[in-house]
Amino acid sequence: MPQLPAPDYPDDVRARLEADAREVIARYPDSRSALLPLLHLVQSEEGHVTRTGMQFCADMLDLTTAEVTAVATFYTMYRRKPSGDYQVGVCTNTLCAVMGGDAIFEALQDHLGVGNGETTDDGKVTLEHIECNAACDFAPVVMVNWEFFDNQTVDTAKRLVDDLRAGAQVEPTRGAPLCTFKETARVLAGFPDERPGAVEAGGSAGPASLIGLRLAKGEMTPARVVHPRGSGGPQDQPPAEHLSSHDAPQQTSASDPAHPAGPVSEEEGE
Repeated sequence: MPQLPAPDYPDDVRARLEADAREVIARYPDSRSALLPLLHLVQSEEGHVTRTGMQFCADMLDLTTAEVTAVATFYTMYRRKPSGDYQVGVCTNTLCAVMGGDAIFEALQDHLGVGNGETTDDGKVTLEHIECNAACDFAPVVMVNWEFFDNQTVDTAKRLVDDLRAGAQVEPTRGAPLCTFKETARVLAGFPDERPGAVEAGGSAGPASLIGLRLAKGEMTPARVVHPRGSGGPQDQPPAEHLSSHDAPQQTSASDPAHPAGPVSEEEGE
């Protein structure tokens, strides 16, 4: 059955959102460029992007709902269903995974009783695995509403989500103090974070990420090269040429007609 038109916001909510939306749109020479922040704006109202929110964006930008839906469904930062006050994302990309990210994600699923993208019954935590957070020197990394929690373990991650559900004050390793996902969405829409100290608390890159920069500025000496165990130290002579598998001679049907390529029967094999 075809869907009914999306219900509109209550009059007072729509008036408030329209005022905010006009402020956002005025920042762009082409109004449709404001679609991403407007999707964050409507997400800050309901905690996810609803059909009503997409219709609102279409109305404000003179777009079709299909155009808005195409964008809202492309980016994972826009939620399409109700989610928790705290989006807990466990990095399971390569380095974080091997450093414990996979174990943390599996443990949190069992601990919270939810799967990927699901929310706890109390509406507090939505758990998901996410791609690289560009914080590999702090692996494994967990993010809560896009704030960093570095060098996590299974135990610290469990304690983190327990504190979030209990309403305890939780401080990220770097960055601004935590706020709810709706409040985060409003900041991402381009509105100032007016909480005391939030702007001054912005995070920065870690020491390992800055080594190259410090070397370039001459602030530290190059690291000592550690030679392979048992090599006896630096080699006086350059190593002998080692051909790759692409360069080394290959016994193929082209190079060795006596051994043609192709399946070998049992009789031939014997």
